[in-house]
Amino acid sequence: MALRFGIQLLQASLLLELSRPWMERATGAAGVDAAQLTERIADEGFDLIELNPDLQVLFPESFSLPVLRRLHELKEARGVHFTVHLPLWSLDPSSPVEGIRRASVDLLVDAVFRLAPLQPEVYVLHIAGPLASEFFTSPAVPEAARGALMRRFQQQAARSLEELLRRTGLSSRSLAVETIQFPLELTLELAEAFDLSICFDTGHVISQQPGPHPFQEALERCLPRLAEIHLHDGYYRRRPDGSVAWADHLPLGEGEVPVRKLFQILEVHRFAGPVILELSLDAARVSMAFLRQMSEAG
Repeated sequence: MALRFGIQLLQASLLLELSRPWMERATGAAGVDAAQLTERIADEGFDLIELNPDLQVLFPESFSLPVLRRLHELKEARGVHFTVHLPLWSLDPSSPVEGIRRASVDLLVDAVFRLAPLQPEVYVLHIAGPLASEFFTSPAVPEAARGALMRRFQQQAARSLEELLRRTGLSSRSLAVETIQFPLELTLELAEAFDLSICFDTGHVISQQPGPHPFQEALERCLPRLAEIHLHDGYYRRRPDGSVAWADHLPLGEGEVPVRKLFQILEVHRFAGPVILELSLDAARVSMAFLRQMSEAG
């Protein structure tokens, strides 16, 4: 089975290189845009790119109409395909603060309408924000209260999902909720309730961000709705003193993701969706070399 590998648009090294003339002049607006980044990434051999509208936080014109026209030209001329990671910086569609939740939905809707002409294969969504993550993981939150708090965030997330789908007219299966630092059970419940897809993030799951679920078990629970993989390595390790160390967004081979088993399961289920390396270009090269070596070893 030939998996379809892609990579994220946000690349710090390219951003620094492309914005250096602006930084040296320190005048006017920065000229870095999504089309520039896409072309440079395509030159590296990737024809599947996950667009990140959060780039607009750093460069407000990065997805302007002229840039979108150039992205469409790149798609036509070079056969580049896109997925979209919907905005997450400063957003919280699960916020109990109604004004924040509504503003988050507005920004998500804008991103969908802005990028829809590029016909993205999948729109990936973080359904919860940093406040939910903090309550989910903080040892200061009493265990007896944690479940009720997470249900409250889930209820707000459900309201945001309903509004996002209604206002955009998106097919529900084109929207993939990601396995993030939020209870996996509640994410799957939302996916079932709204008939959504799932983006399975390997580094998040192996580092137990959605909860302490065995990797293969979590994958199998997501498979019926699986639309995209976010591929990177990670780990969750308990130190001798009882404290925990965890990491994600590591090159493949530097953590504990069972990559061979992952690909075997995807092959059995004939998975044909995007596999997006959420890594820098350097880390992606290391990871692709790791995959080639693994394939050659049989």
